[in-house]
Amino acid sequence: MSRVAIVTGGTRGIGEAISLALRDMGYTVAANYAGNEEKAKAFTDKTGIRAYKWDVGDHQACLDGCAQVAADLGPVDIVVNNAGITRDGVLMKMSFEDWNEVMRINLGGCFNMAKATFPGMRERGWGRIVNIGSINGQAGQYGQVNYAAAKSGIHGFTKALAQEGAKFGVTVNAIAPGYIDTDMVAAVPAPVLEKIVARVPVGRLGHADEIARGVAFLCSEDAGFVTGSTMSINGGQHMY
Repeated sequence: MSRVAIVTGGTRGIGEAISLALRDMGYTVAANYAGNEEKAKAFTDKTGIRAYKWDVGDHQACLDGCAQVAADLGPVDIVVNNAGITRDGVLMKMSFEDWNEVMRINLGGCFNMAKATFPGMRERGWGRIVNIGSINGQAGQYGQVNYAAAKSGIHGFTKALAQEGAKFGVTVNAIAPGYIDTDMVAAVPAPVLEKIVARVPVGRLGHADEIARGVAFLCSEDAGFVTGSTMSINGGQHMY
């Protein structure tokens, strides 16, 4: 029986690439999504990967969603916390709702998913949790105090939970992507995007499958001695 993996935000962009990479490794993958049912159905039709709808920022929804995945597919051994949103703006113009929603989903989602799955991983003596942070959680970014704080929090969460899981065979790691050619980045105005690319030593945006390959390694048997780490995949833009 293959190991079961949940990828949050797993039907689009980086999440879709991760879901496919884990499927191709032989894992049984469940892709979580928040709202776009049409795209989730198209993803399942194209890939054969089952999609499950719940809000990762809702604690009970995560408990219920993970329990449903376990009932359908088997015990959950791998979680990739990829789901995230942006609500950008300088502090002077940022509402509490914009701050709170980013923290609730981006950082709170990691806690909620870990609470739902970590105990079972620990009990079975094997598990992989990979949290998707960000270059902006490492270096900061103008107009993103909420996003940068949440992503920085993910990096700290990763290090702390890694210490709790290590002796039970549960590794916890993070990946900090740089600017990747997703729909979110494509929405950036061309002149701004040109300036971003100019700051990347490799001279281009990253690709979603480059993030997915990093996740695949951290979820593999080969990564059993890697825990509490943050893998930066950013083309050399920020060396941390």
